[in-house]
Amino acid sequence: MIEHTSREFDHELKVLRSRLSAMAERAATQIALAMKALTDQNDDLARQVISGDAAIDADESDIDRLAMTILATRHPVASDLRFVTMSLKFVIDVERIADLAAGIAKRALELNRLPALEPRGDLPALAAMVQRNLHGAIDSFVRGDAEQAAIVIRADVEIDRLNATLFAQLMAHVAADPATVTRVLPLSSVCRYLERIGDHVKNLAEEVIFMVEATDVRHRVVT
Repeated sequence: MIEHTSREFDHELKVLRSRLSAMAERAATQIALAMKALTDQNDDLARQVISGDAAIDADESDIDRLAMTILATRHPVASDLRFVTMSLKFVIDVERIADLAAGIAKRALELNRLPALEPRGDLPALAAMVQRNLHGAIDSFVRGDAEQAAIVIRADVEIDRLNATLFAQLMAHVAADPATVTRVLPLSSVCRYLERIGDHVKNLAEEVIFMVEATDVRHRVVT
């Protein structure tokens, strides 16, 4: 009976891990599609991202219920307890990442109706950096790799730096031609959304380190 219960518990943990990974990958796809909608001026794709946010909200609710059920019925300890409690934080950050991807898609719908602003700065590079870091965080979670998670945390500094540079470039457009403000404001929002996604990705990496090493690295410099 104990062995049977242990197998059931292991299966529940495996399902929880799988659902967390799938939800994170879905959010990563949302970012990629939102940026493509912006780059290609594709309204249909932008609307697809916006409507797709509901599926990630449902993921969050399902995972929350599963994690709470495990806590209530299995009373996990040690590393299992850290994993289950971490999952409750993990889904919050992933859900917010998806919300920000939907925000990018909404700004794309605005920008698609306006003349293109050239140059836009290195916005694709910022998006690529954020997406690369998100995939790094997902990979560190799947493999239980605290070292990879630490790399993700350190990379957030470059994301913040590039975001600041892009914001300054966009403000220079307005200084040179105030009429560009209607295009600059949505683009600056996209930059801000990407930077905030980067912050949530950093949170994910911090949660992975806690899960693996039982070490809280929030508000600390990770070397």
